Amino acid sequence: MGNRGMEDLIPLINKLQDAFSSIGQTCNLDLPQIAVVGGQSAGKSSVLENFVGRDFLPRGSGIVTRRPLILQLVNSKAEYAEFLHCKGRKFVDFDEVRLEIEAETDRLTGTNKGISPIPINLRVYSPNVLNLTLIDLPGMTKVAVGDQPHDIEHQIRDMLMQFITKESCLILAVTPANTDLANSDALKIAKEVDPQGLRTIGVITKLDLMDEGTDARDILENKLLPLRRGYIGVVNRSQKDIDGKKDIRAALAAERKFFLSHPAYRHIAERMGTPHLQKTLNQQLTNHIRDTLPGLRSKLQSQLLSLEKEVDEYKNFRPDDPTRKTKALLQMVQQFGVDFEKCIEGSGDQVDTSNLSGGAKINRIFHERFPFELVKMEFDEKELRKEISYAIKNIHGVRQVETERRRITCSPHLPFAVFMTGLFTPDLAFEAIVKKQIIKLKEPCLKCIDLVIQELINTVRQCTNKVSLHGLLPGCHTRTYTETGKLQSCQWALYVKQPF
Repeated sequence: MGNRGMEDLIPLINKLQDAFSSIGQTCNLDLPQIAVVGGQSAGKSSVLENFVGRDFLPRGSGIVTRRPLILQLVNSKAEYAEFLHCKGRKFVDFDEVRLEIEAETDRLTGTNKGISPIPINLRVYSPNVLNLTLIDLPGMTKVAVGDQPHDIEHQIRDMLMQFITKESCLILAVTPANTDLANSDALKIAKEVDPQGLRTIGVITKLDLMDEGTDARDILENKLLPLRRGYIGVVNRSQKDIDGKKDIRAALAAERKFFLSHPAYRHIAERMGTPHLQKTLNQQLTNHIRDTLPGLRSKLQSQLLSLEKEVDEYKNFRPDDPTRKTKALLQMVQQFGVDFEKCIEGSGDQVDTSNLSGGAKINRIFHERFPFELVKMEFDEKELRKEISYAIKNIHGVRQVETERRRITCSPHLPFAVFMTGLFTPDLAFEAIVKKQIIKLKEPCLKCIDLVIQELINTVRQCTNKVSLHGLLPGCHTRTYTETGKLQSCQWALYVKQPF
């Protein structure tokens, strides 16, 4: 493959990504890509803006990137941007690009820091960029703000894992130099999925903000925490520079001067800086696509054959074919079972953020509501002791007179009950007392069962609503509710009649 063919690899993968995104498919082909990961305020946005030479990404405190941003950079004579969701519209003003990213983010996540795994596709044409595609992911955080769920840290982590666990994904781990590298969130999560460091590219930002007398030389020389693809240092604009609208070209010149003049970095200055990082990523991604292309082509051909076979089945399709009706019914029943299991196990694709439901609510009933009902039960120890005494005496019946005579004769100092029974309570007396106590548990148990049944009915309703949306089985959800109600009535009858 010639050089021209190599240059066409990245745009070809971009077309595949756009094709799958436009039809709403997640694409099971594992396309080669570079995912940008890092903690909040690590400098990810500044690195990407330096590539483009424009300010176009949202900024602010807390979580700013709340949806994955698939950023496709295309070398072109003209300079403009396009969104996949705004086909035909060219954005020449990059301030409008920022506003559109914010508006599209809010459309799915709300205005109060919610997150979503659905990506935004942005393509930037510019003479200042090399062909490159990156996925800017939300920064890792530990504290929920606004209306974010309390497990926001785990949600962001799961989102990152969806991308970086794939072997076809290179990981651009962005870490600020003014923090301890051993505590880097980006390198930590990258090491989990890439323990040998074969897919990870390290980027060290904020080198100019390190304490006086310290430097990151050992890190940049790949001695401290070695990575197969090494580390590249960059110097981004400060917040003061950003607020003052400092030109990115001037910032790149200042970055170059920093590396050439710093005694710890001047010997590696040619391998540092934003331009070198962009060139390296272009080469790394191109080589990575080339290496994964045979497997990608094989998998694509396999899926194509599978789709063609499925299409052939519909060539002679007849709506009134009873075998197809049966097959469709079985598929719907199977899907109902899968949806019900997901609701109970908590692995569904739609998560309710307003109320507990499904398995979570059932778990709460057993671990919180049921113990609470047990605690409310009244317990009289004095009455229980009296019952135990009566039970023991009643078990012995007329033998009590003879037992009392022997106690007075042999061991007058021992209580009557101890002498009569020895060290152990008679089995019949024990069973009578325990059965009476267990009967008291019947009411809270039935109440707990009733709550669980009600939640199962709600879960069944939720799953059957999906079936009714297809319109293939009209009235099936209504009949399901009716049969579920009959089942509940039968269960209640069994609980009431069954001896405890």
